[in-house]
Amino acid sequence: MKDIQISVVIPFYNEDESLPELMAWIERVMNENKFTYEVILVDDGSTDNSWKIVEELAIKNTNIKAIKFRRNYGKSAALNVAFHKAIGNVVITMDADMQDSPDEIPSLYSMIVNDGFDLVSGWKKKRYDPITKTLPTKVFNWATRKMSGIQLNDFNCGLKSYKLDVVKAIEVYNEMHRYIPVLAKWNGFVKITEKEVEHRARKYGTTKFGFDRFINGFLDLLTIFFVSKFGKKPMHFFGVLGTLFFMFGFFGAAYIGFQKIWYASHNWPLSRGITEQPMFYIALVSIIIGMQLFLAGFIGELISRNSSERNHYGVTKYIGYNE
Repeated sequence: MKDIQISVVIPFYNEDESLPELMAWIERVMNENKFTYEVILVDDGSTDNSWKIVEELAIKNTNIKAIKFRRNYGKSAALNVAFHKAIGNVVITMDADMQDSPDEIPSLYSMIVNDGFDLVSGWKKKRYDPITKTLPTKVFNWATRKMSGIQLNDFNCGLKSYKLDVVKAIEVYNEMHRYIPVLAKWNGFVKITEKEVEHRARKYGTTKFGFDRFINGFLDLLTIFFVSKFGKKPMHFFGVLGTLFFMFGFFGAAYIGFQKIWYASHNWPLSRGITEQPMFYIALVSIIIGMQLFLAGFIGELISRNSSERNHYGVTKYIGYNE
């Protein structure tokens, strides 16, 4: 079987105008650099003539492979399926809208093979997007840097290169394609860097992403932060919060009770009864919340212990053992 140097993964949705030009450009770059390669096209439920064009292109170029979804599942699903199929030593992802330049492929490949990086993320320093898109993107990237500790300027750039081991170790789901560098770091691939790449103005069609991607992106960031920190030990999260709430409620109730006993022992009249004090209800609610958080932690532990991946630790090499 021929050794494949590069797998180019391209998810697309309704890009019938750009696909022929993009495939011709990739083929030219690969031939000029004498790369052995495959192109994995994933049709994410297109409703135009994209699949028909892919079939025609695959007849002319046997390096093209394609996968078609029945409906639109999203970019993460397309990448996840393609990652399972990829066999190239280096996997490069790019968008199909011609805003990513295939001329970047040789340098992205070299940074993985020659410089030893696990993942190289593109950085579109100069963008051809309106401020309504660039400003939220900057805020999103800032928040991701702070929460992940990965110093990248553009987490969501579609143009990235990976070692094959990286894409085989991660699972991309929901809309986690924005956080692939975070998923890679979580799985132990810490040699992550970025490369400034060209951002080209869209030549055909319109963007397929709306403003809701920023809201979903923030929620996904919270999800991945929680899962990476507490996925195998949920009680460490819920237990701490539960303890804080329960102790606050317990000492609040104890203070009210002690106050009543103290006043009664000295025959001092209380200005208000116990149930008339706001602190009584605050303490009661805090105790209930604390107990609920403890229960959530216990349930999380039960789910975690019954997970099929509870003891999956990403072992990479063995000496003296059969894998």
